[in-house]
Amino acid sequence: MKLWHYLCATTIIAGSAAMALPALAQDVADAAPDAASGADIGGDIIVTANKRSQSVQDVPLAVSVVAPAQLAASGVNEFQDIYKVSPSIRISPAQQPQNANIAMRGVGTLAFSIGVEPSVAVLIDEVPLAFQARAFTDLPDIERLEVLRGPQSTLYGKSASAGLINLITRGPSDTFEAKVNGKVTTDEEYNGSFSVSGPISQTLGYILSGSYSTWNGNVRNVVLDKDVASREAVSVRGKLRWEPTTDIAITLAGNYNDGSTHSGLPFVRMDPTALLLNTPGLTNDVTFPGVELGPDNQKVVDNVDSGTDYHGGGGYLRGEFGLGDMNLISITSYDRFKLNDFTDQDHTAAPSPLGNNIERGTFNSEMVTQEVRLQSPAEKPFSYTVGVYYANTKFNRPFQRGPAFSLAQWYATAKSRQIAAFAQADWKILPELILTGGARLQNEKVSYSFLDIQNGNAYFSGNASDTADTYKASLRYEITPDISVFGTFATGYKGQTYDLSTGFNAARAAAGPVKPETSTDWELGLRSQFLDRALTVNVTLFDTKYKNLQAQSIETVGGTQFFRLTNVGGLHTRGVEVDVMARPIDDLSLSGSVAYLDAWYSSFPNAQCYIGQTAAQGCVGTPARQDLTGASLPAPDWNVQGNADYSPSLTDDLRGILQANFQYQSASQEADPRIRQSGFTVVNLGIGVRAEDNAWEVVAFVNNLFDEQYYASLTNRGNLFGNKVAIEAILPRDFRRYGGVRFGLNF
Repeated sequence: MKLWHYLCATTIIAGSAAMALPALAQDVADAAPDAASGADIGGDIIVTANKRSQSVQDVPLAVSVVAPAQLAASGVNEFQDIYKVSPSIRISPAQQPQNANIAMRGVGTLAFSIGVEPSVAVLIDEVPLAFQARAFTDLPDIERLEVLRGPQSTLYGKSASAGLINLITRGPSDTFEAKVNGKVTTDEEYNGSFSVSGPISQTLGYILSGSYSTWNGNVRNVVLDKDVASREAVSVRGKLRWEPTTDIAITLAGNYNDGSTHSGLPFVRMDPTALLLNTPGLTNDVTFPGVELGPDNQKVVDNVDSGTDYHGGGGYLRGEFGLGDMNLISITSYDRFKLNDFTDQDHTAAPSPLGNNIERGTFNSEMVTQEVRLQSPAEKPFSYTVGVYYANTKFNRPFQRGPAFSLAQWYATAKSRQIAAFAQADWKILPELILTGGARLQNEKVSYSFLDIQNGNAYFSGNASDTADTYKASLRYEITPDISVFGTFATGYKGQTYDLSTGFNAARAAAGPVKPETSTDWELGLRSQFLDRALTVNVTLFDTKYKNLQAQSIETVGGTQFFRLTNVGGLHTRGVEVDVMARPIDDLSLSGSVAYLDAWYSSFPNAQCYIGQTAAQGCVGTPARQDLTGASLPAPDWNVQGNADYSPSLTDDLRGILQANFQYQSASQEADPRIRQSGFTVVNLGIGVRAEDNAWEVVAFVNNLFDEQYYASLTNRGNLFGNKVAIEAILPRDFRRYGGVRFGLNF
């Protein structure tokens, strides 16, 4: 990409201070991510990106921070919607949440195999989640959301080679507080949540929160006569914080969630001559009775219920100990999760055994972690953080598919043990010049077992170990107290793994584990505030190269798709990210974010052909393959988000609320032309009133004001229909315009 592209993008954004997502400033106690926060717009936003509390303007990383008010204004209720408030994130949902892909700057890991770590790590209160599907539910009682873009492996380990999302939940308050929030929509979504917090004694505080949500969905199953693409979830979270002295703080936290989903993927494009598995008589009218196939279709004919039910829980014990002017932090965590998934694998109501093929399986995960780190005072010319980390993760999965075609039945286990030591130091060479350096040395051991029941109880097992290092260095210069520039170099690492999925055989076992994924990243950044901090403009340029990228490819054998994790070669991604926040007057907050991405495969000579691809379209050889070297990554070039929040005084006791939010995404770049999607823009509006003292608020809203129809993702199902056009869609929550009312009470 030419330099002028960067300059043009920067100019566009710097002049767009009217774009949104107002960031409430956070005031967090040093080294305590669950401490209470307050609003001080124009002040510092505090983050823990470097595992110590500091102003986001002082962090030589690409970091964005989102407050709860921003999530509500943007129509974000669940984790999978957070891309609406962070343009560098792309979440590609799947029929089942465990198969969704979180990508940062275009890079993520789409894998059906158990035990495969993501490229983007998800943490809650600095505690990692073993199973990414654990995150795909209602957002907890969060204080803020931190998005760290680019490799974060030095401080956060081998599951953060592309980035990291850290959800910081609220901690106990010094005085009694109670909050109740609710939402009702015109399409039958009902959400309710509460939190109660306060002191038990002078040294012991608590917080207890819970939520319940249900939505009937926006797809109709005409065969089962029920609404699908629906969800229901309940969660409970609690903390106790004990501070017996000024030098000791102990936090005990626990959580539990339970829920279910019912999926439905309508076909939005279909060749009228297509036959299910090329079987005579199984035409569209027969296999999709009562459905008008086309881009507006919101009906499915699954004759077997599809969806998930899940439950899980865990917690952590966090200790903070003052040792003179040093601070010692220990975090011990445990998490366990179970998800049952069930799918109508043929996606039709065909009156034959071919129309009754089903998939059934279970994911079980268990994880134990321990981290200990020692931190020196941040205000000294030389400060540092050193620590050790241990994690033990276990997965198992039984799976079965049949009985008509694509037969499979197997049971697999995967284990991972990680031990790491890390260090990072800041050296204030001059009052305005700070050098940061960090390194991590980690050893991992992975093992597996695979019992192929379908094929004569064939049994495979194995293990592997690897030791790797990652490091980073950055230089930050303060031009003025409110303007600084930085340059950062960092490396990322994601560990080796085994591809434990349908099709695992002796050849895969003999090939050994999929190789580790590594990355190298350069970043240049500007952090600036003007007009007494009423205007903030942050710009980051990045250039990242990936080697041995772990990615899912598709094998099509006998009309059946098999998914296989492999090292695809090289990937190069670069671009510019700009965040702007402005407060032109006291009652008006404006800000916005733009991400421009230029990403391509630098080496991918043996990519899987897409379904229906011909030799003239590049599918050649035996076995058939295509060369994607130089091809764009399947991600949009441009993502833009903005928000405006106006809260004028109406009376001495009342304030008005006027909120506007938009998200724009340019056209997707998939290699398969059948699943490319045009660009789209979604606009949300809200109007309401709140008490001057924030004791209550009521907001009426309309999401997707202009009824812009787009798809969350598209899947080519031509393998089921003789390689003819057959495209299935996951509909987003706001596929159709809807309205509602949300309210909040604070006591």
